[in-house]
Amino acid sequence: MHVARTVADFRAAHAALTGTLGLVPTMGYLHEGHRSLMRRARAECDAVAVSIFVNPTQFGPNDDFDRYPRDEEHDLAICREEGVSLVLMPPVEEIYPEGATTTVSVGPLSTTLEGAARPGHFDGVTTVVSKLFAIVQPERAYFGQKDAQQLMVIRRMSRDLLLPLEVVGCPTVREPDGLALSSRNVYLSPEERAQALSLSRGLRRAEAAWADGVRDAEALRALVREEIEAQPLARIDYVSLAEQGSLAECAGPATRDALLSLAVRFGKTRLIDNVLLAV
Repeated sequence: MHVARTVADFRAAHAALTGTLGLVPTMGYLHEGHRSLMRRARAECDAVAVSIFVNPTQFGPNDDFDRYPRDEEHDLAICREEGVSLVLMPPVEEIYPEGATTTVSVGPLSTTLEGAARPGHFDGVTTVVSKLFAIVQPERAYFGQKDAQQLMVIRRMSRDLLLPLEVVGCPTVREPDGLALSSRNVYLSPEERAQALSLSRGLRRAEAAWADGVRDAEALRALVREEIEAQPLARIDYVSLAEQGSLAECAGPATRDALLSLAVRFGKTRLIDNVLLAV
C-alpha cells in the first residue's frame, strides 16, 4: 500500500497501476461503514484508492472541524486490512494552495435540508470532491447512502460536469441496535447514544406505515417526530419527506419515490439518517 501526501506523489503511484481504479473518499476515523465501501470497490475494480482528508471548507463556523476525530495510524491499518492500493492523505495546503478561489456549486439541490441547516456546506463538499476526482481519476467512486443528499449532490455535479466516472451509492451500515454508523458517534454520552436509537426507530415506523399504504406526507413525518420528541435530550433540526429527484418537500399524498430524512442534535453532536421509500 502506497501512502501519498502530495498530488504529484499520488499521480506517480497511480501511473504504475493497471486496470480500473475505485475511489473511496473519506474524512478519516474509519469504521465498518467505510470498510463496506472499500470492499464494494475492491469487488468491482482492479485497485482501490482511499482519500483521507478532513475538508475545512465544508465546515461552518459553528461546526466541529477542530474536534472532528482523527486517528491516522488506525485509518492506515484499516486500509491495509481491506487491500487498498493507494491512500491519498494530503495536508490542507496541498488541496487548497495559497490563492485558490474556485468553488464548485450545484445550485438548488444543495441549498435545502442539510444545505439550509449548514449554509455553504455542499459547496465545500463538491469543491473538494471535484478536486479528488481530478487527482485520483477513478473509474468509480463510492459513497454511503447515509449521506443521501450528499450522494445526490455529487451525482448531479458529476453529471453536469460530464465527469467520466460512475458515482456508486452503497447501503447505510448500522450498529446491531440500528444506529447508523458515523465517526461522530464517539461524541455521544451513553445516555445520548441510547436516546439516539429513536432516529432509526422513527424511520422504521414510517417505513412500515409506507409499506402498509400510508402516503400522507405529514402523517409519515409525524411518526418520526413522535418517536424522537419522546427523548428529552433530542433537538430536531428537521424531519423531511421529499421527492428523491428534486428534494422538493412532499405535501399531501406522496406520489413518487421519496427520501425520508432527518437531522437531530444530542448535546453538541448532530446526527443524520434516512430511508428511501419507493412507490
